[in-house]
Amino acid sequence: MEKYQKLTGIAAPMPLINIDTDMIIPKLFLKTIKRSGLGKNLFDEMRYNGDGSENADFILNKPAYRDAEILVAGDNFGCGSSREHAPWAIKDFGIRCVISTSFADIFFSNCFKNGILPIILPQEQVDILMKDAGKGANARMTVDLEAQEITTSDGEVIKFNIDSFKKHCLLEGLDDIGLTLEKSDSISKFETMSASERPWV
Repeated sequence: MEKYQKLTGIAAPMPLINIDTDMIIPKLFLKTIKRSGLGKNLFDEMRYNGDGSENADFILNKPAYRDAEILVAGDNFGCGSSREHAPWAIKDFGIRCVISTSFADIFFSNCFKNGILPIILPQEQVDILMKDAGKGANARMTVDLEAQEITTSDGEVIKFNIDSFKKHCLLEGLDDIGLTLEKSDSISKFETMSASERPWV
């Protein structure tokens, strides 16, 4: 998993509340077990019309936000079913950070496992960031994970909290497999010892 440090990019405002995982990636696209290729179907039912053409009114289809790397969202983001394809689609699109007042627990946890930083802030601070994101492509926001700070395009700094272990995993690019491999020496020593002590196993 790619290491996460400081991100400076375009932030897209999406003030809808209760955006569930089926809205993020409809069940039609859950047949794959690959983490790549799902970005084109992110928010599929909102991004595209019935004939497959783009919905020009959807935020990520607007020229200013096509390259958004930060999403400022409404309350209860990622609710619904526990599909891991939701963070896969977000990451594949290019979004590395989602900011909201609250997240569904499973989605929140899955974000960290897939290199996405979900940030929880009070409503008044989300409102500040939502307004800043509304300025378009010229208003670039910076998210500094090490310092735990978000800097708006106007230079306003907003601090955020994050679990120290989850922060470590993102900074070092460690998913569940990476965490296991950190203990590879200990695992090898145990297997060697176990094989000599219990050769019949």
